[in-house]
Amino acid sequence: MNILNIAKQVIDIEAQQIANLVHLLTEDFELAVKAIHASKGKLIISGMGKSGIIGKKIGATLASTGTPSFFLHPAEAYHGDLGMIEKQDIVLLISNSGETDEVLQLIPFLQAQGNITLSMSGNPQSTLAKNTHYHLNIAVEKEACPLQLAPTSSTTATLVMGDALAVALMEVRDFKDEHFAKFHPGGSLGRRLLMSVKDVMQTKTLPSCNQETPITEIVHTITQGKCGLAVVLENGKIKGVITDGDIRRAMEEQSSQFFSLTAQALMSDSPKIIDEATKLTEASHIMEQNKINALLVVNQAADWVGIVQLYDLGL
Repeated sequence: MNILNIAKQVIDIEAQQIANLVHLLTEDFELAVKAIHASKGKLIISGMGKSGIIGKKIGATLASTGTPSFFLHPAEAYHGDLGMIEKQDIVLLISNSGETDEVLQLIPFLQAQGNITLSMSGNPQSTLAKNTHYHLNIAVEKEACPLQLAPTSSTTATLVMGDALAVALMEVRDFKDEHFAKFHPGGSLGRRLLMSVKDVMQTKTLPSCNQETPITEIVHTITQGKCGLAVVLENGKIKGVITDGDIRRAMEEQSSQFFSLTAQALMSDSPKIIDEATKLTEASHIMEQNKINALLVVNQAADWVGIVQLYDLGL
């Protein structure tokens, strides 16, 4: 038994079944997206067993990408929780066979209340498909399970179709990263998208000098500042920056006069500067684009107020 070969076979089977979904898409997918986008209610998802587990994930993805959504267990719904479904809500019912009793028993209530209904099943001729407004075909020709019993390819196909719905709705809503951050305020994602440079920049013992500062003092300033640079100031405004790389290059290229050099001769007069109100995600982008590890931070008056380094961003 070659365990790695088994794993490869499973991945190959499921990848092929997912690829086949492209050919199963119909106008119903587009109409479903438009209906969800136009709805003033929530998208409620329901399914039994493995379909229900996948439905929970689909609901979580939708909720975090701009579509109010939650999962409702069909058995719990039938025993009192149908009150959670309001007339303006859209309901997505998931059943691979399209014949799951617990799911089908919700349809009379939804039809009577006038809810728009979507379904995902592997059979477009199933009872479920025929009794919902829009049907998304998730049929697979082969499960990855060697017995063809355990839901494997079919659950993966369901998940992918749910992702397709979520991403299509993101595009229709013009959902941006700042919107995403509102639903993910914790962790590094929320930190990057919601926090500004002012929240993380270094402001104490900032390494600075003036244009006449001799190189020996500059080296000491860079060492003490622990930022790998010294900022050249004039009346509180940034005139330039000197990095430890500038010092090394000066030692190699101007060795004979190295100890007579001043900041004016060493500095770069076009340092990368960023406003303190800039979001961390933008600061990260600037560093990446310019292949640098630090930015000089200024306030609205263009006064130098701090330094932000790559590790300050918490990436």
